[in-house]
Amino acid sequence: MSFLEKLSNQILIGDGAMGTLLYSYGTDCCFEELNLSQPEQIQRIHQAYIDAGADVIQTNSYAANYLKLQRYGLEDSVKEINSAAVVNAKKAAQGNAYVLGTIGGNRGIKPNSITIEEIKRSFREQLYCLLLEGVDGLLLETFYDQEELETVLAIARKETKLPIIAQVSLQEPGFLQNRTPVNNALKRLEEIGADVVGINCRLGPHHMLEALAQIELPKHAFLSAYPNASLPAYTDGKFHYDGDADYFRHSAQSFRNEGVRLIGGCCGTTPAHIRAFAAEVKSSVPIYEKVVKLKPRSIHVESQSAKRDSIPLHEIVKERPSVIVELDTPRKLDTKKFFEGAKALKTAGIDAITMADNSLAQVRISNESLGYLVKQELGMRPLIHIACRDRNIIGLQSHLMGLHTLGMHDVLAITGDPARVGDFPGASSVYDVSSFELIQMIKQLNEGLSFSGKDLGQKTAFSIAGAFNPNVRSLEKTVKRLEKKISYGADYFISQPVFSEEKLVEVYEHTKHLNAPIYIGLMPLTSSKNAEFLHNEVPGIKITDSIRERMAKLSDNPVAAAREGIEITKYLIDAALDLFNGIYLITPFLRYEMTAELAHYARQRAGEVRGNSYAENTIY
Repeated sequence: MSFLEKLSNQILIGDGAMGTLLYSYGTDCCFEELNLSQPEQIQRIHQAYIDAGADVIQTNSYAANYLKLQRYGLEDSVKEINSAAVVNAKKAAQGNAYVLGTIGGNRGIKPNSITIEEIKRSFREQLYCLLLEGVDGLLLETFYDQEELETVLAIARKETKLPIIAQVSLQEPGFLQNRTPVNNALKRLEEIGADVVGINCRLGPHHMLEALAQIELPKHAFLSAYPNASLPAYTDGKFHYDGDADYFRHSAQSFRNEGVRLIGGCCGTTPAHIRAFAAEVKSSVPIYEKVVKLKPRSIHVESQSAKRDSIPLHEIVKERPSVIVELDTPRKLDTKKFFEGAKALKTAGIDAITMADNSLAQVRISNESLGYLVKQELGMRPLIHIACRDRNIIGLQSHLMGLHTLGMHDVLAITGDPARVGDFPGASSVYDVSSFELIQMIKQLNEGLSFSGKDLGQKTAFSIAGAFNPNVRSLEKTVKRLEKKISYGADYFISQPVFSEEKLVEVYEHTKHLNAPIYIGLMPLTSSKNAEFLHNEVPGIKITDSIRERMAKLSDNPVAAAREGIEITKYLIDAALDLFNGIYLITPFLRYEMTAELAHYARQRAGEVRGNSYAENTIY
């Protein structure tokens, strides 16, 4: 009897986890490669699940695609690994269980982390390998992204008439990522051609049953469920699952009552969990009708963004000249000089004080904490830089929610210098996302949705700046990056420091078509040594030979050298204000008196150039 014929009359038992089971044995490598190097171990696990009562087993090929195997340098072994995966499963099954060729999802929580074209190429390669080895069906599992799953399902349906099981993973009971209701998602999969639709991974029995209560029985397809054993725990440097197999036995009838025809296990499950399911519902008569008892919670996001107490910077700089100044937070706990500088800059009439996020990977006092104090005690606008280096996705969202709660809504999203360049070279760089993805995620917060698509109950009101490095050989490529950042949601840009009038003109000509304003970065040099260090060792900064020569002539006179640095910057301010509304001054070594003087000068020159009253009126 065929797989689908059996499902029409009885409940079938699937197998449990492969990867987490291998991990629990102490294996910490590419699990799919073990199909080649340790085939007997893979076959023993398959056999253990069959002995436990599994009617259906899946090949050890979940991540055996080009995109995931390249992490291990195995991208050229896709065919060998997938072929071996089917051979191992068939040797264990010997006609006593159906063998499903398993293909897992690639996109996780990161939006657009992998293009659809890359997914198509990788999927087709793996699909053909599994089909050539003669599997009994296909299992598409652990897909968080509906677009990805619909894309690969359509390809698979076109290529084979074999049964296809398509399973999504939920962000929370009832919803996929981006708030897609699970019931809608499964209906769509059935329309595309899936023979079995269902949910797997992330949720244990309790929350998975809660999700199933919101799901109508498919019209033509069957329903499947593969819950995790429990939530994972982390002890002594290892993840583990503590789910009790007896708990699975007690939940088995509840899965049947929700209309599930194919029931197996995902992360953390073992042959004991599958034995528990089999003892209760194996070969049971399925239900053919059910009443949806629980409706998905309605999506309610406030129609208006949270109120800001100041006009966004990107709106200010579109209307009039604007000066912002970067003042690094201190490396030590003494903040006296920092606040002296902040007060001087306030007197200079700047529109915002910007604070880097441990620039050059050097540890400083949190810009969030000093930003809040600057706002509360001095009434200044803080512009907070956010680097992807130090926080994972959880930390980034929490940080942003905190900024919103504190009323700090102006942010600069940057990828960040790698940890190894800083004063803790042994520290790790996180980089869960890049600046592009971070911009997109912040824009999503402005829509009232978390990074994972959950309702935040309120919209944030962030004005998002993107970083811009004009000190490159080819500005065309850099401008394409700016265009991409705009498409992801950037409202305006802040540039690395520029040190020549020619570069200012070049930047203007290449960016004048953009609909996002630019704050041009300018930084006064303090000495010849400072100029040489910046030019030769700091990424993204290049200083012209003529300026380096001018500074070198004053290498024996530090006061005169600093004065020369200010005069050079004033000249560049004059040139910049002919082309741009935004001036971004970077304070060197907390020498705030230099940027305060330049801020005064910029405001005065802006009034002269624009013929308006900017020099007398500033919005903090």
